[in-house]
Amino acid sequence: MDYVFMTDSDSDLPYDLKVKYDIPVVKMPYAVDGKEYFDDLGQTLDHKTYFDAMRNGAVPVTSALNKATYLEYFEPILKEKDLLFVAFSSEMSMTIREVYAAREELLEKYPERKFIVVDTLSISYPMTCLVLKAHEMYRNGAPIEEVAAWIEENRTHAHGIFTVDDLKYLKRGGRISSTAAALGTMLDLKPLIMESKAGKLISVDKVRGRKKAFNYIVEKTCELMADDPSQSLCFIIHADAPEEAERMRGILHEKFPTLPIRVDYIGPVIGAHCGPGTLACAFLGKERPI
Repeated sequence: MDYVFMTDSDSDLPYDLKVKYDIPVVKMPYAVDGKEYFDDLGQTLDHKTYFDAMRNGAVPVTSALNKATYLEYFEPILKEKDLLFVAFSSEMSMTIREVYAAREELLEKYPERKFIVVDTLSISYPMTCLVLKAHEMYRNGAPIEEVAAWIEENRTHAHGIFTVDDLKYLKRGGRISSTAAALGTMLDLKPLIMESKAGKLISVDKVRGRKKAFNYIVEKTCELMADDPSQSLCFIIHADAPEEAERMRGILHEKFPTLPIRVDYIGPVIGAHCGPGTLACAFLGKERPI
């Protein structure tokens, strides 16, 4: 190809698929108990160990990359080829500003190159759904503008429906107040969170108990699934809740026998904000309703 397709680790792209398709990935930073890591999709610090550490009191912290780091990733590519960079939602971090700043500097230095940045308006596995479908186009020889346009046209068809197990992680990240967390814990309230058309994570409902939250995810997935499930992708993702994830996969497989479904761990960046026990479904389907 005359261009490189690249993404970042906030997609939570499964490592085996990154290797299979040889997708370059920008490694996003996080820290656990003061030790800094760069998210290599679970190779240095595996996901179960990470969530076990959180259960034992570790408090992960996420941070953004600066322009200089993006230049280190991008410039070796731009010296040789054009670049398509598929980024996580601009509504969830200021990081994309550094991406655009690096792009502007590099295009001044390499004016003969094309360097397209696409804001997926997603994070984690909804973003991975877009990455994998777009990369299939890339492997089939689609030009850079066509692949970028497809992502922009379909990004609000990538869904993530999440529930968390413990409200303290949402409280710690400032997403809910201490009062709301205490009351919600007392009443066993489970929030349901979805990605919006604007690329934000929005609380859309709350139910009492894990079973109702589980059923909500299944029902909403069925409601928003693509008309032809065989052309979609589906990931049941979890923060160390594998039994529930497998049970959800079984239910969805019965409802959509032609739908490719895979179970995977949520990565460390979004995991830091939602905590152990988080359960979600990500897929390509109808337009986001919010």
